[in-house]
Amino acid sequence: MKRAIFAGLFLGAMAVAGCAGQAVGPRAADAAADAAHAAEMTADVGKPLMTWKDLLSRPKPMPDATVRYGADALQVVDVWKPAGTGPHPAVVMIHGGCWQTGIAERDIMNWIAGDLRSHGVGVWNIEYRGVDRGGGYPGTYLDVAAAADLFALRGREYGFKTGAPVVVIGHSAGGHLTLWLARRWGLAKGDALRGDRPLKVDLAISQGGLPDLRAQTTLPDHGCGAEAAVQMARGEFARTSPPEMPKGRARELQFNNARDSIAPPSFGAAYGAEMVTTAGEGHAELIAPDTISWAKQRAVILKAFGLKDAKK
Repeated sequence: MKRAIFAGLFLGAMAVAGCAGQAVGPRAADAAADAAHAAEMTADVGKPLMTWKDLLSRPKPMPDATVRYGADALQVVDVWKPAGTGPHPAVVMIHGGCWQTGIAERDIMNWIAGDLRSHGVGVWNIEYRGVDRGGGYPGTYLDVAAAADLFALRGREYGFKTGAPVVVIGHSAGGHLTLWLARRWGLAKGDALRGDRPLKVDLAISQGGLPDLRAQTTLPDHGCGAEAAVQMARGEFARTSPPEMPKGRARELQFNNARDSIAPPSFGAAYGAEMVTTAGEGHAELIAPDTISWAKQRAVILKAFGLKDAKK
């Protein structure tokens, strides 16, 4: 079934397989779904797509510290600090997972966080409450906003440069939240989602993002389903869905892979921001450190900070 195949690709996705309600994806380690997806997507292409097992079975790099921004166990940020005294440039990072904690948490990003650290770039990797853990509207937004704003307030304590350029990067549902952060400045003063001193984003990178919440609520057969998007919006599309928010000051850059069945390039094209497409790769490749699509993203990040890719 196509829905189960999509879910097998996604970030540990717990999706409905037919009517059985079976959990599938990297957290559930559903090898059958991964195999079915690979068979479907490689029918006319020689190179197999990366599966979640390919990524998650690798040795996992670990962060240097964890910072709390709230009382909930999920209200934390992992700090990745490059070698040396600094101050180091750093990115704010947001994971995906259909906006659901049970599907994925921040450690799904550890591999690219470790790669950036090895290239001299720090990482502020945000955890947040998903719709299944007290998030959705407004909780998830308040979490992401608080964690991002904390970067400006406390990043220097960890040897990070917190001034311009401020770069935010997020995968899948995290791509939506990244673009939301980029446009959050344009919300009305006094809006709780905006906050008093919202982080000023200079570059927002969406990795196979799901930017249009309204559109997602109309796609029940998508790997994420429609309900999570409904809970993320609660009808407040003008404050939660980037294409309906005022455009911010940030440059918005989308990376979409041609064989991504969760966030195909058509999603990026519909959003309309600048887009880079990579042929032959799918959703998982966007957050794997040895892929063509990640190399393109890393090059953009290093260039934004005036760094050279010394490890090439």
